[in-house]
Amino acid sequence: MKRKITLKQIAKELDVSVSTVSKALKDSREISIDTKDKVKAFAKLYNYKPNNIALSLKNRKTKTIGIIIPEIVHYFFTTVIQGIEHVANEKGYNVIICLSNNSFDKEVLNLEFLANGSTDGFILSVAKETQQKEDYHHINEVISQGMPVVMFDRVIDEVICDKVIISDKHGAFEAVQYLIDQSCKKIALISTVDYVSVGKLRTEGYQEALITNDIPINPELILKIEDVDHSEERIEAFFSDKDIDAVFAVNEKFAVNAIKALTKLGKKIPDDISVIGFTDGVVSKSFIPSLSTVNQHGEEMGAKAASLLIDRLEDKVHEQSFQTTVLNTSLIIRDSVKRKTDSL
Repeated sequence: MKRKITLKQIAKELDVSVSTVSKALKDSREISIDTKDKVKAFAKLYNYKPNNIALSLKNRKTKTIGIIIPEIVHYFFTTVIQGIEHVANEKGYNVIICLSNNSFDKEVLNLEFLANGSTDGFILSVAKETQQKEDYHHINEVISQGMPVVMFDRVIDEVICDKVIISDKHGAFEAVQYLIDQSCKKIALISTVDYVSVGKLRTEGYQEALITNDIPINPELILKIEDVDHSEERIEAFFSDKDIDAVFAVNEKFAVNAIKALTKLGKKIPDDISVIGFTDGVVSKSFIPSLSTVNQHGEEMGAKAASLLIDRLEDKVHEQSFQTTVLNTSLIIRDSVKRKTDSL
């Protein structure tokens, strides 16, 4: 008997991507006939069995929800998981958590693994690489086969399913407006690259606040970073020649690295420069000075996502009626912002 082989192993053996193998086995028009034939022949030779999601799961319930998140080190995602677990456990469901590590191929493999009879539905925040590639075939395939999906935080407009988001743009607008209200005029922005949806929306909120207050948008005060994990040096170099009085960062890591960099450059926070971040994590509360931030209410987001998915699993909603729930953010002011009253 031939040994069974996985999607990942086929990709490695044929020196193609996991996505190419997945599409070839689904007879996608995007893949050449030669490649399809090669993949299918190899899969048959080694007894590869694709997932038959719809037929195998339509009449069988596992009472388990699959969660796929981009990363676990981000405090926000841990609070979302808490919210999902609370609602799921309360309603008799278990959860399985997988990490994509912001990898498109890993996200494809996670979906395949969880759809192979392990779960009834998915709660998903898409990987950064998936947004960059703009390739959502794996998500659409799962949905088309009858498995419900709820997206949260990083969502894809082109994928038709239930979604739970916050008002990223409004949250950023409020943060920058608060800095302006404290007499800040030269406000730097540290953001992600534009293909990361939440970073793009928070950048738009920053720009809108400046325009609303007749402050020119200065491209030289905007830094967009692709590699979040290695941002400290870039942030320090960025600030070395900047005349600013405030910083708005689109995530907690950027905000903390901004404070570190500015302190190295001899600036005092908040006396010389005020800083506001995004996501009210453990670091925001314990860092010195404590970080002013926009709270995303991750636990509430997770609870809502779980409720939407379970309602769909239990046929409590109309099959073709999908909703996008937008949750409010809240601004938490701590020691990293100089208030007008502090100078009186």
